[in-house]
Amino acid sequence: MAQKLFGTDGIRGLANVDLTPELAFRLGMALGRFLVGGRTHPRFVIGRDTRRSGTMLESALVAGITAAGGDALLAGIVPTPAVAFLVPELGANGGVVISASHNPPEYNGLKVFSREGFKLPDELEERIGAALENTPALEGRPTGTAVGRIHLIEDAAERYLAHDMALLEGARPLAGLRVAIDCGHGASGQTTPAAFERLGAEVTAINTDFSGDDINVDCGSTHLEPLRALVQAGDFDLGLAHDGDADRLLAVDEAGELLDGDQIMALVALDLKARGELAGDALVATVMSNLGFVRAMQAAGITVHQAQVGDRYVLELMRAEGLIVGGEQSGHIIFLKHNTTGDGLLTALLLARIAAEAKAAGRTLSDLASAVMQRYPQVLVNVEVRDRDAAADNAAIAAEVAAVTAALGDEGRVLLRASGTEPLVRVMAEAAREEAAREAVDRLVAVVRAELG
Repeated sequence: MAQKLFGTDGIRGLANVDLTPELAFRLGMALGRFLVGGRTHPRFVIGRDTRRSGTMLESALVAGITAAGGDALLAGIVPTPAVAFLVPELGANGGVVISASHNPPEYNGLKVFSREGFKLPDELEERIGAALENTPALEGRPTGTAVGRIHLIEDAAERYLAHDMALLEGARPLAGLRVAIDCGHGASGQTTPAAFERLGAEVTAINTDFSGDDINVDCGSTHLEPLRALVQAGDFDLGLAHDGDADRLLAVDEAGELLDGDQIMALVALDLKARGELAGDALVATVMSNLGFVRAMQAAGITVHQAQVGDRYVLELMRAEGLIVGGEQSGHIIFLKHNTTGDGLLTALLLARIAAEAKAAGRTLSDLASAVMQRYPQVLVNVEVRDRDAAADNAAIAAEVAAVTAALGDEGRVLLRASGTEPLVRVMAEAAREEAAREAVDRLVAVVRAELG
């Protein structure tokens, strides 16, 4: 049950169908048992995004925590990285974010953090999942003074803002910078625009309001069209877009052209290296990072370690290698010196500092981005198969991968990856020329379909 319950980013599903109040209550009970840390009343920080189902699930989760003898510290609507920061800041035993990140409004999720602010290890998730299946394990509830209480963290957003804003030095380090921000009707509506305004930027923010049913709908980092239109219609130096819980950031330059996670990470890594702040002159990306990014970092003397897709795997490799920067194309970027999970505001501030210094020198963000790296054309096809795991051991597929790889040589690469949730094999190729990438993918798709379709 645990492996099915917890995915790579907590528990997620259709609210009130897959993710029910009953499940949230039982998770709260389990956390009160497993993350006690010797306290009579273990404390848990709870934050949520703007979804309609958020208050329903929050009520059930908090009831479970307090019924198990824990205290619930309610942060209200705050970004996911705010909870990751607040847990160790307040000396709590753990934390939960009620959010489905970039997913549509009808979905929701429960992201659990340890006392250090990190997402839980697989072994502990398995133990919690087993307890959720086992009703007797959650019996023997406390009574009287052993029952938990609810407390409000009235300055949760302000604590988080002060922490992230301290990254930039000076009274108004972003003065003169014109910034467009799309908050996606999500949790960043009251944080990111405020941070930029306080740091001196001239800000135009959209989709800062919410109804509970509009988060990520045709806006934010999953739909950049409104941000692009705003930037192209105005005189902005850059545009920023968050997903619903603001642990990711995508950006556009002054012309409205996309800067994805690879490009943002390249710009920031080079900037940190120049400041002498890039630990080990290395970072962690994933196997899906663009070959142009890898080549650019290597040319700059920055080692790229590649993890499997998923921010938890990026973080694991960062910690193993003692590195402070890691991330994904999606814009989920971790700056471990400042926070324990992806932080869209931190990423935005680091990128804005680069843009502000470039503007002072008479350069634009597009100038910098084009000089830092050239994206290799990438072609990706999802192939429906009978058994997604069979691709790894198929001799015909392995032979064709070897042949295509040899044909591309140093000018490209291929990657076959089984989906973690669907009966699909993802076939990807990158090459200096798009035609070569497409031809490589066509060859591999044909053999995957013949062998597994």
